[in-house]
Amino acid sequence: MAGGAAPGGVPLVAVAHGSRDPRAAATVAALLDQVPLDVRVAYLDHCAPTLGQALHGLEEAVVLPLLLTEAYHSRVDLPAALNEVRAREPRLRVHYGTTLGPHPLLRTALERRLAEAGVRLGDPETAVVLVSAGSSDARANAVISGLARRWRRAGWWSVEAAYASAAGPSPAQAVAELVRAGAPKVVVAPYLLAPGYFADKVRRSALEAGAAVVADVLGPAPELVDVLVERYEAAQRRPVSLAV
Repeated sequence: MAGGAAPGGVPLVAVAHGSRDPRAAATVAALLDQVPLDVRVAYLDHCAPTLGQALHGLEEAVVLPLLLTEAYHSRVDLPAALNEVRAREPRLRVHYGTTLGPHPLLRTALERRLAEAGVRLGDPETAVVLVSAGSSDARANAVISGLARRWRRAGWWSVEAAYASAAGPSPAQAVAELVRAGAPKVVVAPYLLAPGYFADKVRRSALEAGAAVVADVLGPAPELVDVLVERYEAAQRRPVSLAV
């Protein structure tokens, strides 16, 4: 998979979580196909190739977590997998980058998906539930609640954070609370990269709880392409990492 990079550029290895749902890998492929770099994909779980397979044969690479928040996978799982690879290939030079989020363009991507679903942006008669996958890492969840607080200033009736797992409130609880509080209309903005178990669960439970609209996942939004390129360029400027 490559996006037309100039020959000799340092390859980008984008590492996604992975899912048993084939829609997830297809969405990751659609996103990376838009990136104007020499791109390889890797997965932490459920899918091939692994990180070791994606890095095999390379002398240098930029490794980016294709994740929306910095939590256990980017802080522990991915560095551990990367160190295992480098134990086998000590000459491999790696620039390790940061997760996609937080980044201002991700809010723009969320707004894009809401607008595509027919939601008028900043509507004072509309409350938004911002849903992430959720994490056992409180710092990751705090990033989502902070994004929700800042997004309220755009004119919405309210913006509330919710989590599909590991933390509360759940999407259904957040929707129901806004309905009880008198929100004229409640919509859901999934802060999720790809379709799959969590996205399906969020849609089903939110609509049952009274949401009028559940927007699509972020997927191959052009804003994510811009973030990926920015993260790549920032990582490439860093010294080669000898240990993560």
